[in-house]
Amino acid sequence: MDHHAGIDVSLELSSVCGVDSTGQVIREAKIASKPEALTAFLSVLGLPLARVELEAGPNS
Repeated sequence: MDHHAGIDVSLELSSVCGVDSTGQVIREAKIASKPEALTAFLSVLGLPLARVELEAGPNS
């Protein structure tokens, strides 16, 4: 089963969501918009991610 993560970037906090191939939400959170916080969240998911999707906008 493929797992995906989506990131909606904002200046201070980013919304991150991990889902499975059916779209079932596994975990979601608001975290600091810093590379270290994003990589830590994705690591804690403990899932082999097929794709990490990033919102296209001026903050990303």
